[in-house]
Amino acid sequence: MIPLHDDNPTVLRPVVTIGLIAACVLVFLWQQSLSPEEEVRAVYALGLIPAVLFGELALPPVIVMVPAELSIITSMFLHGGWLHLAGNMLYLWIFGNNIEDAMGHARFVVFYLLCGIAAALAQAVEDPGSVVPMVGASGAIGGILGGYLLLYPRARVLVLIPLGFFSQLIRIPALWVLGFWFVLQFIQSALSSGQVGGVAYWAHIGGFIAGMVLIIPFRNKAFPLLAGLRRGTSHSTGTPKTRRRGPRAGSRRGRRPPRRGPWG
Repeated sequence: MIPLHDDNPTVLRPVVTIGLIAACVLVFLWQQSLSPEEEVRAVYALGLIPAVLFGELALPPVIVMVPAELSIITSMFLHGGWLHLAGNMLYLWIFGNNIEDAMGHARFVVFYLLCGIAAALAQAVEDPGSVVPMVGASGAIGGILGGYLLLYPRARVLVLIPLGFFSQLIRIPALWVLGFWFVLQFIQSALSSGQVGGVAYWAHIGGFIAGMVLIIPFRNKAFPLLAGLRRGTSHSTGTPKTRRRGPRAGSRRGRRPPRRGPWG
């Protein structure tokens, strides 16, 4: 199930989302400009290595580019291949703009980095002795997905479902798309248990949970949680519904105080 588009409009121009995508693409192009040996060195120097982060292992001085703690951040902008980059940027573009819209540019930067840090630590704690570098923005993007699930569970997402030689385009509520993605991370993590390298599923899980927690204080309070599942909010975007104040235009009754409903 591959998401292609959502029907969730925004008000703010997603300059941070665009900037993050541009940064990841530029860093990947830099990776591609390196020789194979230089690229391996860059991945070890800028990727997150749990054993190095926790002090169990030290990189040779000739490889070190940044302190081990800073590699938590630098690792978010490296990717392991074109498909890895394209998949992450697709999810970031579809869902990131709405989260940026719900909290503003500055808070979105902090939210994104905190989700990425939580994701990296979740993976590192799960296997603290690992010497395999971890790279990619998927942990931070997992945080965006977790936040989106709580803000816009009923937003419609256009997804492509491959069916052998055929494929099907359908629109599904975000609750099902992102819920399926989250459950799939646990299943794939269990299936890959014991393997060396591969996908950092616990980073996805940790980032997603961090996003669900952090969206509560980071969002603008005008954006309610579980929009569309609660009375008084739009089923698609979750923006608060406005109620008419005062008489309708052209009314012969003149001005009078608005009637109050059960919400005061």
